[in-house]
Amino acid sequence: MAKVLIAGCGYVGGTLGQLLVADGHEVYGLKRNPDNLAQGIKPIRADLSLPVTLGGLPASIDYIFYTAGATAGATTGASTGRGDEENYRKSYLDGVGRLLSSLAELGEKPKRIFFTSSTSVYDQKRGEEIDESSHTAPSSFRGDIILMTERLLLADSLPGTVVRFGGIYGPGRDRLLRAVRRGEVAIHGDEPHYTNRIHRDDAAGSLRHLMNLDVSGKDVEDIYLGVDHESVEEAVMLRWIAERLGVKLPTPGTDSAPGQVRRAGSKRCLNDRLTESGYRFLYPTFREGYEMVIQGWGDGSD
Repeated sequence: MAKVLIAGCGYVGGTLGQLLVADGHEVYGLKRNPDNLAQGIKPIRADLSLPVTLGGLPASIDYIFYTAGATAGATTGASTGRGDEENYRKSYLDGVGRLLSSLAELGEKPKRIFFTSSTSVYDQKRGEEIDESSHTAPSSFRGDIILMTERLLLADSLPGTVVRFGGIYGPGRDRLLRAVRRGEVAIHGDEPHYTNRIHRDDAAGSLRHLMNLDVSGKDVEDIYLGVDHESVEEAVMLRWIAERLGVKLPTPGTDSAPGQVRRAGSKRCLNDRLTESGYRFLYPTFREGYEMVIQGWGDGSD
């Protein structure tokens, strides 16, 4: 049995915690407000932005997962101002730095620290195939700060592993479904635009898998891409969702068509390293994953 700390025990971290508890591990969940943690996860009330609150970390931790995210304003894209940049820096770069400093001060030497990163560290835009060795040159402060955080962790004396996740979706994250149902998204442009995704349960499952590899003494790489098997054209995905919801997408160029809904970059991320390590996906593509979300979504009423 391992003693595990999940720092930022939220959407992915909470699911991971439940998996590890079921495996028989002793799991601690660190949050500002840990009152809603799942049964079996031991709460730690602490703030990663306040070093004084990190002095009470449990001793002899074997594994740490840093799954904290930026605050809502930064993650929703509602603003790209300095406030969001500061939130990103506090949540990622400063947070990981403080955690590493606290571990050093406490004399703690976990076997491995896992950091949930993002494919935003890549800036390829022409549908290029991407793997862990591909060039990283983020054009946004989000990708830049996350890349700096990766480098900080991997330069530390403690073993570290980075998992660069694509867009994480799953139960409770139904914004895209609602937008399609309301007719708020349309397909624009004549060039393929690729999106890379992973279901929440596979994000958590892949982290559990990598920890188990380390426990068993097998080699664990420094960096993995956490995406499912299909880098899908955005238009293909939107049409599939619309068909499953029984609606039609607005026609581009009409007065009823909304603005283009696209995120920066268009790349095809490959998960070969993760699958070759032995991980088997619960939801290999967006179809299986969104089908699960839709089935549990009820009528989707607002």
